[in-house]
Amino acid sequence: MGRLRIGQLSERTGTSRRLLRYYEEQQLIVSTRAANGYREYDERLADRVLQIRGLLDAGLPTRIIKQILPCLDKPRTIHFPDATPEMIATLTEERDRMTERIDCLVRNRDAMDEYLAVVTGGGPAATG
Repeated sequence: MGRLRIGQLSERTGTSRRLLRYYEEQQLIVSTRAANGYREYDERLADRVLQIRGLLDAGLPTRIIKQILPCLDKPRTIHFPDATPEMIATLTEERDRMTERIDCLVRNRDAMDEYLAVVTGGGPAATG
């Protein structure tokens, strides 16, 4: 198992050191301290950091992310003994917001594809 220093994890994930320290403060990731006092991270945390960034970008608060992170490793073994109605409602709402964003992104991507096809000569020319 490889170890990364904070700068290496930052480079690998495109995440600032400040944000990595924040994720650690929020208990979203964990580091150990090397003999020289530097933070060290398991190299497998690079994927975790990317998941966290994606969930934050999607609008999930860190308190919810902290609760669902264990499920992201093994989606088929999801078990929430402490899932409250508030948490379920929040996750449902956030999932619905993600779906709306995805639908919007797909529409915008398709419109760009059509535009690019026309301007690059790969599609029907506009008539007028």
